[in-house]
Amino acid sequence: MGKVWKFGEDVDTDQIIATQYLLLPGIDAMKGHTFEALRPGFAEEFEPGDVIVAGKNFGCGSSREQAPRVFKALGAGAVVAPTFARIFYRNSINIGLPVVMCPEAAEAAVEGDGIQVDVERGEITTGSSRFSFPRYPDHVLDIVRHGGLIEHLLATT
Repeated sequence: MGKVWKFGEDVDTDQIIATQYLLLPGIDAMKGHTFEALRPGFAEEFEPGDVIVAGKNFGCGSSREQAPRVFKALGAGAVVAPTFARIFYRNSINIGLPVVMCPEAAEAAVEGDGIQVDVERGEITTGSSRFSFPRYPDHVLDIVRHGGLIEHLLATT
């Protein structure tokens, strides 16, 4: 269970982590600058298990893997949106960050409310509402369970 952080449509990877921070020595140094221009103080207030909920086309822009990585480094429980940019979606799965397409939940979620995303069951609970979404195929769920594609390959070989 975490808290909802609500964003609009077409949030791009430059808004998630600006280009100038890509020169920092690693994700731990970068994560403090997440959404810096869009929502100052976000990284300091975000807590492990919190969930980013946004409008359509989340993660558009450049294909930088650092965008989903800063969310994972901050401890995000998931990212929920009606649709995602394809490369952001795939990068997220590859690093083990749950990304869920559920337009109804994205619409209904209220900033600051509690939210729970259960990728095993394909359910989102927020406020007094429960929403279902298509469960990941087993092979994708295994990647998320292991914390990413590399970790999954290491665990299964």
